[in-house]
Amino acid sequence: MNELVHSRKPAAVARSAARRPPAQAGSAPLPGSLKAVKAASPSRTNDPARTMAGILEVATTEFASKGLSGARIDEIAAATRTSKRMIYYYFGSKEGLYLAVLEDSYRRMRSIEGELHLDDLAPDMALRRLVEFTFDHHFGNEDYIRLVMSENMQRGEYLAQSKIIQELNVPAIQAIRRLYDRGVADGVFRAGLDPIDIHASISALTFFNVSNQHTFGLIFKNDSSSDAARALRRSNIVEMIARFVQA
Repeated sequence: MNELVHSRKPAAVARSAARRPPAQAGSAPLPGSLKAVKAASPSRTNDPARTMAGILEVATTEFASKGLSGARIDEIAAATRTSKRMIYYYFGSKEGLYLAVLEDSYRRMRSIEGELHLDDLAPDMALRRLVEFTFDHHFGNEDYIRLVMSENMQRGEYLAQSKIIQELNVPAIQAIRRLYDRGVADGVFRAGLDPIDIHASISALTFFNVSNQHTFGLIFKNDSSSDAARALRRSNIVEMIARFVQA
């Protein structure tokens, strides 16, 4: 296995690249020439943050569909019109890019989750909103589900190397702990539950619908792709979690 090189964080690399002095300008291009058009358009290489975002977007799909071992840096480079050399410059290695994809996927989920303003809602409504969000996020982000499944196939080897992901999950559990404690204090939630277990229950019920949708549908001849079926499943999961914690 290639050595994982992740000492340079993407944001730091972008800042470093952005501080580089521009190359010496040559003779002015003739107006209307192809060279002039290219000179007038911002180059991806002069915008590290944009380049890295594009690489992460394509790499997310590549790793989600093929896993770490099946994904190919050549294909990611071709799809992003960059080069293997540039990808390795930003992310260090194939494993470094995979880890960056994992971190970006968790970061985006937790960022949106943080905008739910659960502390502003009554405990029971806050819990319902959290379950609804998790269901909708998982349904609309199959790549995220596949990445988590892939990382579990590797027994969390790369996730364990990321302090970022571990730190991102702390606020998520704290949010559940706060709303649960408020619910217990108000008498609407039963005491003695573990916020991590509540989180695990929400994740299990919402994750399964995406991770096992094909096998479950084929075995039980069940089509869950319709809007009506999805809405019913969403409502049932919310109700199950709500009843699980209610006093």
